[in-house]
Amino acid sequence: MSQVVDKRVERSKAAVLAEVYRQLTQTGISGVSIDEVSRVSGVAKTTIYRHWPSRSALLIDACSRLGSGHPPPDTGTLRTDLHALATGLADQLQTSTWASVYPSIIDATERDSEIAALQAELHNAFMAPFRAVIAQAKDRGEIQPNQPDADLVASVVGPLFYRRWFSKEVIDERFIKSIVDAAVNANLSQ
Repeated sequence: MSQVVDKRVERSKAAVLAEVYRQLTQTGISGVSIDEVSRVSGVAKTTIYRHWPSRSALLIDACSRLGSGHPPPDTGTLRTDLHALATGLADQLQTSTWASVYPSIIDATERDSEIAALQAELHNAFMAPFRAVIAQAKDRGEIQPNQPDADLVASVVGPLFYRRWFSKEVIDERFIKSIVDAAVNANLSQ
């Protein structure tokens, strides 16, 4: 038996989430206010709390919808797989909503265990394609089976995050190619 979806409930939830996203992009996670979400969205606080029992629950739901990893490519080589993933991530870092919100999520993890659990899930989802292409490369014998996945992922993703959130330098094709080449060259099977 299928469940009937109440269009009014769906509209209310969409209005609330849209306002949460707006606040997240303007003020980060610490600036999201249920009172302001209610006022701007036109959805009563009691209705908001009926669907999300706490501010953390609302933030977790909203942030979990910000984005996710992409299916892992299988181009035939680790280098081209990592290049495809790094290019996609670079594009997301420069254009996606989550890229402007993610630093505030990381900050909130220091004080909120529910948000910390959300951040761990988001991180795992975003890094899953990287781990998958590394597993493919190990199966093909391109890299040693005992090569720690996290080290290789960090050598590609870390510089992208550094440029996006710290140095604010351009993330262009030359940079992407250089970090992928360095990561692959450092990890090729001997």
